[in-house]
Amino acid sequence: MEAKILIVDDNADIVTMLEDRLRASGYRTVVARDGQQALEQVELESPHLVLLDLDLPKLSGLDVLNRLGQMRQAEHLPVIVMTAYGSVDAAVAAMKEGAYDFLTKPLDKDHLCIVIRKALERTSLLRHVDCLRSEVAGRYAAIVGGSAAIKTVIESAQRAAKSDAGVLLLGESGTGKELFARSIHGWSQRRAMPLIVINCVALTETLLENELFGHERGAFTGADRQHKGKLEMADGGTVFLDEIGDMSLPLQAKLLRVLQDREFHRVGGTKTVSVNIRVIAATNKDLRQAVKAGQFREDLYFRLNIITLTLPPLRERAGDIVPLAQFFLDRHSKDAKRPGMALSAAALDALTRYSWPGNIRELDNVIARAVVLSPSETIEPELLALLPEESSRGSDGDGRLPYLNLPYHESMDAHSRHIIARALERADGSQTKAAEFLQLQRTYLARLIKRQRGREEGVRG
Repeated sequence: MEAKILIVDDNADIVTMLEDRLRASGYRTVVARDGQQALEQVELESPHLVLLDLDLPKLSGLDVLNRLGQMRQAEHLPVIVMTAYGSVDAAVAAMKEGAYDFLTKPLDKDHLCIVIRKALERTSLLRHVDCLRSEVAGRYAAIVGGSAAIKTVIESAQRAAKSDAGVLLLGESGTGKELFARSIHGWSQRRAMPLIVINCVALTETLLENELFGHERGAFTGADRQHKGKLEMADGGTVFLDEIGDMSLPLQAKLLRVLQDREFHRVGGTKTVSVNIRVIAATNKDLRQAVKAGQFREDLYFRLNIITLTLPPLRERAGDIVPLAQFFLDRHSKDAKRPGMALSAAALDALTRYSWPGNIRELDNVIARAVVLSPSETIEPELLALLPEESSRGSDGDGRLPYLNLPYHESMDAHSRHIIARALERADGSQTKAAEFLQLQRTYLARLIKRQRGREEGVRG
């Protein structure tokens, strides 16, 4: 789409010159002759950029800039100021009021086009970032649930968010530790700055060190330029260290220095980098036991363990299962473009009777799979593929699997899908670990997963 540029100038010759130049460059133009008309055109035309003369009738250019800053329609609207007076004072005043750039008359046409292109590119990036933030905020919009167990943790998290103290999130895998970390950041005074998520178990020690601290040019083969690490990128904001219990001892020592002194060196560098960050860490391991076993530094544990929040497993918040299931159903049915899907009464009963060893993550996966495989708008319990004998609430006790009434091959396929899904959930998605749990070769497990996905795609097709 062609960008629309509002030209605000009371000099007819300058307006004509700008219109000709901008149209030749592929832009659409709108004109305003005074400051008041400029504000009206912004509301009516929603331009992508404004070229604004400072010396205008009715309202000066500075007054227009001030009012644009208060208009919702002008959010991320870049304004390039033009003036024949070119004084430092005028430039400073315009930039203070929010101008993107400052040009003096007579205008250099080529330079003007370069500045316009850069301003539009910057605005496009800002809007893209807003969209991404909105998407992330929507996915992590709220902590669903009203049980007493989760309410207590939410209240403690909200109090913790008001300070800059470090927070240690404990709990089984899949209980929502990242969601709580994002919520704490969102409730804090640092919410306008970045939240950087770092998974401490997803990378090797060398790669994780580079991810955290960055490197200098020439630090190792292939390091042809300086690279800023995520700790540096999070300056002013929050760092979420997920699976902190799996970090190696050497990296723990380096992280301890960051927590103590708020400074570090990039890999291969000698220059001290200072950062102002808040650290939230999470683990499903017993760190006190890890300290006794020599697997985790005691001094780092005490640095992290300022405010500790333990998230309850889903089996201890049974009243939240149905609201969570409905939340995931709404999300996945929307993603799959299948609006109006619902869980049958029998399916809801099966969900509430299940013990959820994989916690909220398992519930999310179960609903996602059911949305894809359900042949109708109503999801029945057999599509959930839950094991009744693992339920801790009201099992019928006969140990029967929900898909035993299916034909032989369909029953075997359903049971295989369930076993593999459970193993992947226990392994946090790692096929290598899941293969170890199942005592299978990793390559064989990968073939089974590929075969299952092919069948599911065939069902969708």
